[in-house]
Amino acid sequence: MSKEKWKLAKGYRWAGLHCGIRPDPQRKDLALIVSDLPAASAGVFTTNQVCAAPVRISRERVPRDDARAIVICSGNANAGTGEQGLADARQMTLEVANRLNATAEEVLVCSTGIIGRPLPMPQIVQGIDQGMSQLQEGADALEAAAQAILTTDTGIKVATAEVAEGDQVYRLTGLAKGAAMIGPNMATMLAVIVTDAAVEHVDLQTVLRRAVDRSFHCISVEGHTSTNDTVLLLANGAAAGPQLTGPALTRFEEHLTAVAEQLAQAIINDAEGATHVLCIDVEGMHNDGDARRIAQAIANSPLVKTALFGNDPNWGRILSAAGYAGVTFAEKDVSLWLGEIQLYDRGTPLIGNTELAAAYLRHHRHVTARLLFTLGPGRCRFWTCDLTHEYIRLNAEYTT
Repeated sequence: MSKEKWKLAKGYRWAGLHCGIRPDPQRKDLALIVSDLPAASAGVFTTNQVCAAPVRISRERVPRDDARAIVICSGNANAGTGEQGLADARQMTLEVANRLNATAEEVLVCSTGIIGRPLPMPQIVQGIDQGMSQLQEGADALEAAAQAILTTDTGIKVATAEVAEGDQVYRLTGLAKGAAMIGPNMATMLAVIVTDAAVEHVDLQTVLRRAVDRSFHCISVEGHTSTNDTVLLLANGAAAGPQLTGPALTRFEEHLTAVAEQLAQAIINDAEGATHVLCIDVEGMHNDGDARRIAQAIANSPLVKTALFGNDPNWGRILSAAGYAGVTFAEKDVSLWLGEIQLYDRGTPLIGNTELAAAYLRHHRHVTARLLFTLGPGRCRFWTCDLTHEYIRLNAEYTT
C-alpha cells in the first residue's frame, strides 16, 4: 500500500532520525512515537529467558491507561548488557518524559540490533532531543519512524485500517521490523500499533494477546526466539467515540488481528535471502493447539525449507515433520496438497502429481501447503520461508 493511502490514527506524532548508533549517517536509528493524549497501552514480549533491558522495562509498565510515548533505537539491542543496560533503557524513557512533562513510567522503550554492546548514550540523548523537536503528524513522519527501526530489513513494514463503528470512525496504524532470527514466541521483531479508538487498558491487553497469537506467533524463519521481541499497542481515544465494549470490542479485535497479520506476513515476505514464502494450513486436527504444533514443526524443519529452496516437492519431509510434532495421528488420517496439487490421500501417495508440484514451486514465490486431517475442528495457519545460501551468508557475516 502506498503511503498516500495509509490510514493514520489521530493524535499521534512521529519522528525518525540518525543519532549515531549506526556508523552510516544515511541510516536512521532512532524512532519516537508520541500520543498527544494519555493512551491505554498493552504489550506482548519475548518468552526468551535472556531478554533485553528494554523488554524488562516496558513489560513492567504495561498494561496502563496513561502512556504518552514510545522510544525505539536500532543497531544495538541493549541485550546482555547487565545493570548498565537497564539504567540506559530507563534513561531513554526519562529523556523523552522530561520533554513531554510526563513521568518516565509513561514512556515505553524498545531496542533492536547486535547483542552485548553498551548503548552510546550521549548520542542517544542528543538524538532524543533532536527527535522531539522533529515530531510531526502525517505519512512522511510515520515513514521516517518506520525506517528508523529497521535492521536487515529491505524495506519498511506498515499496515493500517479504517473502521466504521456506528457513527464513529476510528483507525489503526501499525509499523514493524523483522527479517531474520524469527521464531515464536515471539518472532524476532518489533511492532507498534496505535489506534484512536477508546479501549480500556485491561481489554486492550486481552485483545492484543489474542491478536498476536494469531499473527506474530504464527511466523517463523528459522525458529530462533530472540531477546528483544516486543509488540506494543496504544489507544488514545482521539476519535472521540465511546469506549469499545461487547460486540464493538470484538470487531476491534478482528481489525487489530488483520493489521497484525499484514505486518507478520510482511516480515516473512522480507525474510533474509528468501525466494519462497510458504503458507501452511493445517485443518481437521483434534484442536487448534495440536494444529499449531504440526504447522510449527513443518515451518521450522530445515529439510522442508531447503527442499522449498530447491523447488523439490519432497512432500515426505512435510509429512515426517508433522509426525514428530508430538501430536497423535495415523497416516490414514491425513491428506496433503501443495497449492491445488494433491500429493497424498489418506495414507496413499499420488506419485503422478510430483512433476506438477515441482513446476508449481518453480513458478511461484508465494506457495501453500495444506494438510487436511479427519480428527476434529482444530486448525492453524502459519507462515514461513525457504532457507537459502543468502540467508546463511548474511547471518554468517552479521557482526563481521
